[in-house]
Amino acid sequence: MDKMNELVAVIMAGGKGERFWPKSRANHPKQLLPIVSPGTMLQETVERIEYLIPEKNIFIATGESLSGKVKAQLPSLPEENIILEPVGKNTAACIGLAAIKVERKYPGSTTMVVLAADHLIGEREKFLEIIKTGAEVAEKTGHLVTLGIKPTRAETGYGYIEVKGRKLNVENKNEIEVYKVERFVEKPGKAEAKRFLSRGNYYWNSGMFIWKVESILKSIEEHMPELFKGLETIKDSLGTPREAEVTRQVFQKLKSISIDYGVMERAKSVFMVESNITWDDVGSWLAMERIHPKDDNGNVVIGKFEGIDSHNCIIINDGHLVTTLGVSDLIIVTTPQATLICAKDRAQDVKKIVKKLADKKQEEYL
Repeated sequence: MDKMNELVAVIMAGGKGERFWPKSRANHPKQLLPIVSPGTMLQETVERIEYLIPEKNIFIATGESLSGKVKAQLPSLPEENIILEPVGKNTAACIGLAAIKVERKYPGSTTMVVLAADHLIGEREKFLEIIKTGAEVAEKTGHLVTLGIKPTRAETGYGYIEVKGRKLNVENKNEIEVYKVERFVEKPGKAEAKRFLSRGNYYWNSGMFIWKVESILKSIEEHMPELFKGLETIKDSLGTPREAEVTRQVFQKLKSISIDYGVMERAKSVFMVESNITWDDVGSWLAMERIHPKDDNGNVVIGKFEGIDSHNCIIINDGHLVTTLGVSDLIIVTTPQATLICAKDRAQDVKKIVKKLADKKQEEYL
């Protein structure tokens, strides 16, 4: 890779993780929890990318209220590398703010790898080769790059990327393919997801991106001019006593929109790096049965549990014994403050419980 091009990682860690309630709470969301391993998901993400990108070049974008906990979990990370969002405005604003902060620290040619703090990723070495391949494409072409996960099932919970066989000739030791994106597709129904899987030219939209800082800022200027105007205002305040207040004022006025809707779906030239790796976005409690082994009755159990005639359940519990009799297809999660009992096919709706608690101002459970 060209030594003139600095490679940095921006890890988005500001989500609320509401579908992992009651474990995930406003002041301690899922990315700060050990959901899939002894380390927290944020720590695992940093450790994974550190094999390619040194810690001094890793930035964490998170909410102001999580600043202290992020620092505690990553004590050796430079404090200026923690990018604080005054209010959550989805991924476009998050990425835009990160881009101008990275640009200030590394003026000139910089390539930015955008990752999420709550993904499960296997085959670390292959993943890092995929990142290096994407960085090479981003640097040489100046275009936006995304990672598309080779699907293993007809998943309705993910967006998809369609490619049509127009490959880039990119040399790499793992023969990783790079395609021009035809279109981004919303989350499909079951029949459509099965069709996508059978056709072979559809990939899961991972929400991981690689681009030159100047390229993403130009794309934001073209497709999201109001956001770009706000970023220019923030840029003028960087490094001054007014920075935090100006950032807050700008963010309050921004629309909440994802980078996918705001930029990626509108951009004329986007390339996708085929990523044939173990990947899960760990979006709800259902992910636990893809990550952890099941007992003889198909149950995923973490904690104390005894069951009779109980099948295909997910039981996650803190401390006390959970028992079940004659039940199936349930999610049961206990904490000292709250217990969730949910049909597995309603796992995506757990955030509705959180909203109801918020509406009733039961903040102690949020």
